[in-house]
Amino acid sequence: MTPRTGIGLRQPHYEALLAAPPPLGFVEVHSENFFGAGGAALGVLDAARANWPVSLHGVGLALGSAAGIDDTHLQALAALVQRIEPVRVSDHAAFARAPRRHGGPVVHGNDLLPIAFTDAALAILATNVQRVQDTLQRPLLVENLSAYLRWADDRIAEPEFFNALAQRTGCGLLLDVNNLVVNALNDGLDENAAAAAACRWVDAIEANAVGEIHLAGYTDAGDIVIDDHGSRVHAPVWQVYSHALRRFGPRPTLVEWDTDLPPLDVLLQEAALADAACAEVAAG
Repeated sequence: MTPRTGIGLRQPHYEALLAAPPPLGFVEVHSENFFGAGGAALGVLDAARANWPVSLHGVGLALGSAAGIDDTHLQALAALVQRIEPVRVSDHAAFARAPRRHGGPVVHGNDLLPIAFTDAALAILATNVQRVQDTLQRPLLVENLSAYLRWADDRIAEPEFFNALAQRTGCGLLLDVNNLVVNALNDGLDENAAAAAACRWVDAIEANAVGEIHLAGYTDAGDIVIDDHGSRVHAPVWQVYSHALRRFGPRPTLVEWDTDLPPLDVLLQEAALADAACAEVAAG
């Protein structure tokens, strides 16, 4: 079975991964961590690229910002893309850049803030996505968020919003099924109902737009469920993932684990479970 699943390339695992490279579909890094012109981190990324395809996943483009894309950030990303030749490039349907209230330079909020699902927000997002794609000369994957608020003027269903974005720009979707479940749980649904709601979201998205899937763990803090990427993938997320695979067919999949990193073997076990799910679907 050819592995389709990737894991995040994180510093505590550098030595073990490179000393005995396991079979992986790819490794993913946060693009912004490698914007420097040199140094040890970039050397590790070059070494990883010799063993696996690399997926660049950004957290700072702020694609949904009416203030537009920061040119310095975009040019740094373009230089990294040229150096690494990644298998995929992605970022989030979020905003973070805005002018100061009383004028002055645009500031970056250093967060993934949710955008409204409106015609105006779609136009802004599409313009920014197109600029990134024109610069990189390749399609971008845009990820759906875990969001802890909604805007009062939301008028477009989220899957419809992403379908329209893909049709306008030719971009793809990085489908984070953990985010779907987290949002449904924060709507007050139990795990079974949350999984069912997430599956309906999956059914509404255009299948050919999905270029990658993310899996992760979440934390139930009682009054809120937090998308912290700090544990094994939960049962409802596996349920939605299986449903997505049946609808779309196998897709490159990432197991995200960014906080409370486990031993590498635990992360590889999670990746193996995703590979097994893909193999089961592929076998019919």
